[in-house]
Amino acid sequence: MLATFVFMCGITGIYSFSEDSEQFHNKIKDSVETLKLRGPNSNGVYRHANTSLGHTRLSVIDTSDSANQPLHSNDEIYTIVFNGEFYNYEYERKLLENKYTFKTNGDTEVLLYMYIEYGSSFLSRINGCFALSIYNKQTNELLIARDRYGIKPLLIYSDADKIIFASEMKAITAYGIDKDIDYNSVLLYFQFNYIPAPNSIFKRVSKLTPGTFLLINNNGVKKEVYYKIPYTQKYTSLNYTDAKTKLRKLLNESVERRMVADVPLGSFLSGGIDSSIITVLASHKVDKLNTFSVGYKDEPYFDETNYALAVAKKFKTEHSVFKLSNSDLYEHLFNILDYIDEPFADSSAIPVYILSKLTKQKVTVALSGDGADEIFSGYNKHLAHYKAAQSSLSNLMLKSAYPITQFFPESRNSKFADISRRINKFVKGAKLDKKERYWLWASLYSQSDAIELLRCDFNLKHINRLRHEILEDINSDDINDILYTDVKLVLQNDMLHKVDSMSMANSLEVRTPFLDHTVVDFAFSLSQKYKLTNNMKKRILQDAYRNVLPQEIYNRPKHGFEVPLLKWFKTELYSLINDDLLNDSFIQEQGVFNPKAIKQLKQRLFSSSPGDVHAQIWALIVFQYWWKKNLR
Repeated sequence: MLATFVFMCGITGIYSFSEDSEQFHNKIKDSVETLKLRGPNSNGVYRHANTSLGHTRLSVIDTSDSANQPLHSNDEIYTIVFNGEFYNYEYERKLLENKYTFKTNGDTEVLLYMYIEYGSSFLSRINGCFALSIYNKQTNELLIARDRYGIKPLLIYSDADKIIFASEMKAITAYGIDKDIDYNSVLLYFQFNYIPAPNSIFKRVSKLTPGTFLLINNNGVKKEVYYKIPYTQKYTSLNYTDAKTKLRKLLNESVERRMVADVPLGSFLSGGIDSSIITVLASHKVDKLNTFSVGYKDEPYFDETNYALAVAKKFKTEHSVFKLSNSDLYEHLFNILDYIDEPFADSSAIPVYILSKLTKQKVTVALSGDGADEIFSGYNKHLAHYKAAQSSLSNLMLKSAYPITQFFPESRNSKFADISRRINKFVKGAKLDKKERYWLWASLYSQSDAIELLRCDFNLKHINRLRHEILEDINSDDINDILYTDVKLVLQNDMLHKVDSMSMANSLEVRTPFLDHTVVDFAFSLSQKYKLTNNMKKRILQDAYRNVLPQEIYNRPKHGFEVPLLKWFKTELYSLINDDLLNDSFIQEQGVFNPKAIKQLKQRLFSSSPGDVHAQIWALIVFQYWWKKNLR
């Protein structure tokens, strides 16, 4: 049997409760057209009664018309649209072959018959990433579901007359919905640089929560949770050595599942622990594995390609290094801003976009190390949380030094200024309780500063309710409380959204072995002592592969996938900031921002102590560009 996955796809659809929504059904082809980068090779629509479904597909293996979507059951009662990958579909197909006749070799048809056989419980049997919808024309019932961690996006528009769903916001607005700005979401955006789910930039549009499904029929909409991380703080009894062995086994199996492809496959390789582990495991299964990394010609402080090269040499991969200059970043800027259909200001989206574009020239599928930091404790803030919970002499010394260190220059663009920035943020957080500390360290902007920036009306009760939901699992000093919250907030809304949108903009499929649910569930069965010490992050992950990976990638500084924005703002983007998007007269005319606050930010940007202001300026640029394109 051919191993056939439905790689890059986009889905959309509408379920209406009244005849007043006919005009929206007529827009489904427009919605499908907006998703063509997710699937440029074929598309299709289906309509029955008050339900319409649309799909766009990239033909990778099974290019026959029979595999196109929307896909129907043999009796034509059930119809599915599916975006994603179903890694264990061959096993599930064998269980069903005696009862159902399959007309394709793909995973989509297996999902359809699993739903017919098991009902909504079939979702728990899927090992993969997905957004899908299945319609039963006999009962006039529509199921809409999203994978466990939000690897694949799914947006929902709802009002009294209809439910609309789609893979991207542009496919939702293509139906001609009212684009009413949710200023609660704008406030959150300027705190985080992204809009946390379930919120979106528009009032009636929400993001379907990972691990949930909607069941829609003539009686209304029912929402159910089919998966939550089994996190109880009742940790495994495995000793450390046996836990390392099990982790290696689970990761090896996860990578193997994601290596099934009849198309060119490679791996992102940043030179960090996570992508290096994935590359090592993949290189054992493919001769001359293609690997890809991106670095900066002009910014040695941010460049990490030497570490990636060490891994590539040791494991004999076909390695490609893309060295970018500031002008390279600028060259792709407007393609990225044009693709973003909801304000999203993680500037590392820029190199991810370029890396995806260049990688797509050689492969169709790329593995990545995403998710490891959130489940194994890999961020500097995790170590900061761990240390802040301790009553140590170093904490007391830092707090006592704060009256002096707060006046040190802060910036991400030099070693001293970056250390100063981190110390000051640590001290501020260490004085707070654990929930408030998390909120501070997850934010780039405080709520009070964001309110001062904006001239809008907010529903602070709604914002505080969402804040409570995000923080409700931080009930102890156990670092797993922080990681569990990171999976809900940071992983879903920032990291996964960034990788999906920037790779899909280039028709590249990215697979994430660390987010196999067997790996995630195991990670949350491990106590914090297996993950963190006073001087080591991701302890078990590092130790499990210490005898395999090159020694030089250990004990190296972690920068993340950042963009050196500061110089860029002073050169190529100077005119865009001062003469266009943040122009004084436009700010006044727009009426969204406090002109005085904007002016102060621009002044601080060009000062000797910019701190994190470049990230705030970038958030403004993204928002303003989006505003002009979508609302003006």
